Amino acid sequence: MLKLTPILLAVLYAFALYRFSAWRTVRTLDARSSELADPALKTLCDRMAGALDLPRIRVHIYEIAPVNGLAAPDGRIFITRGFHDKYRTGEVTADELAGVIAHELGHVALGHSRRRMIDFSGQNALRTALAMVLGRFLPGIGVYIANGVITLLAARLSRRDEYEADAYATALLVKAGIGAAPQKSLLQKLDSLSGSGAEAMPAWLMSHPKTHRRIRAIEALEARWAEADQG
Repeated sequence: MLKLTPILLAVLYAFALYRFSAWRTVRTLDARSSELADPALKTLCDRMAGALDLPRIRVHIYEIAPVNGLAAPDGRIFITRGFHDKYRTGEVTADELAGVIAHELGHVALGHSRRRMIDFSGQNALRTALAMVLGRFLPGIGVYIANGVITLLAARLSRRDEYEADAYATALLVKAGIGAAPQKSLLQKLDSLSGSGAEAMPAWLMSHPKTHRRIRAIEALEARWAEADQG
C-alpha cells in the first residue's frame, strides 16, 4: 500500500489542479467576455439550434487577440475577439465561423471536458509511476523520459478529441443545411490565420491533427453518407 501512496497522491493532486484550473478559467472568461451579438451569425446559430432541437445557442466573445475558439468547462462556447475580427474584415465568412462554433459544441456534447479531467488525472498517475520505475534504472534522466512519454500520450488523446469534434460539427452543419464546405475551407485557412505553423510540426507532437488529415477525415464522412444515401 505504501508503494501506491505516491501514485494516489499524484491522482488527487491532478484532480485538484484540474478543478482549480477550470475554476480559474471560468472566472477569467466571465471577466473578459460578453455575449456575441451579430445578426448573420445568430441566423446560422439558430439553424444549428433547430437541428439540435434546442431553443438557442449562445456564443460569447472572449476579449483576447489570438485566433481561437473554445468550449469552457461549464459548457459555454467562446470565440476570441481575434477570430471575430478576422470575420469582420472578410478573412473568415459567417459560415466558416459557424463551423468553429459547431466544433466547440461537439466538444461540449461529447463530454471532452469531463474526459480530459479523467485523462489528466490518469496521466499524472502514470507519469509518477513511470518516473519511479525508470528512476531506478536511469537515475537523473528517468523523470525526463517519463515526462516525454506522457506528453506524447496527451497529444494523441487530444488529437482523438479533435477528430471527434470535427465529425460532430460536420454532421451538425450538414443537418442544419450549412454543409461541410465552410468547415473544410476554414481548416485550410487556419494555420495562416493563427500563425501557428502547425503543419511543419511532427504529428506525434501536436495536440491537433494536421490540417490535411482533418479535411481528409471530413471528406471520408461525406463519402460514407453519400454511399449510404445511394444504398
